[in-house]
Amino acid sequence: MEKQIVQLIQERTGISEQQAKSALDTVVGFLKEKLPPPIASQIDAVLRGDMSNLGGLAQGLGGLFGDKK
Repeated sequence: MEKQIVQLIQERTGISEQQAKSALDTVVGFLKEKLPPPIASQIDAVLRGDMSNLGGLAQGLGGLFGDKK
């Protein structure tokens, strides 16, 4: 999935592959710093294409936004 995102960034911005990778790394780093650790730890798995724990990720996001389950 990471490669697809890099390619999408390239197509939409016209920047080089290396610049697109750098942009993605910057955004991913920012998200990891700002999100709660249980959610941030899932980012790399999703970028690898591992969607097996998206239920847990969604539940964590629900809690982040005040979901009172």
